[in-house]
Amino acid sequence: MKRIRVFACAAFGAAAILVHADETPPGGPSSDGSYHIGVDDRVQVSVWHNPDLSATVPVRPDGKISLPLVGDVAAGGRAPTDVAADVKQKLEAYVRDPQVAVIVTELRSHEYLSRVRVTGAVRQPVSVPYRQGMTVLDAVLAAGGPTDFAASDKSELYRKEGAGTHAYDVHLGRIMHKGDLATNLAVQPGDIITVPERLF
Repeated sequence: MKRIRVFACAAFGAAAILVHADETPPGGPSSDGSYHIGVDDRVQVSVWHNPDLSATVPVRPDGKISLPLVGDVAAGGRAPTDVAADVKQKLEAYVRDPQVAVIVTELRSHEYLSRVRVTGAVRQPVSVPYRQGMTVLDAVLAAGGPTDFAASDKSELYRKEGAGTHAYDVHLGRIMHKGDLATNLAVQPGDIITVPERLF
């Protein structure tokens, strides 16, 4: 069952929809597990047996990269495998059966988008880089754990999904003191975990 909360955002003159979901959210960096290249990332394009056609280049503000012979290729917002397929298609006019690999060498665009943040009644609120396999417990421990005044079992994980934000219940106390890992959710880039204080 989902409980929907709507918050007015005066600064933008709009409303942000927050859906409170009791079910477990999906884990992983994206639905298909692939990284999407962003502006300012650096990518290495390798053409097998053709070093003159290979290059390591930045993604320009318009989302494109410039390569020898083929010129501009759209890269922003696309998976490396899709960019490689595009480069391969363009090179086929000049090279017989080109083998192309695209590797992201520097993740500059997602420095903040990929962070996980822990706030509220923790010893040191933090913003930590997302790591594959990271869970709620990993993130909370990076924040020094909950304080003595935390209502740990009322913690929540907030995740932006589409036009809204979903809130998932996290029973942090059960995780830490009883080994109940049912709500030790796999986090995703951009998640926010909040640990409230107890009401006295």
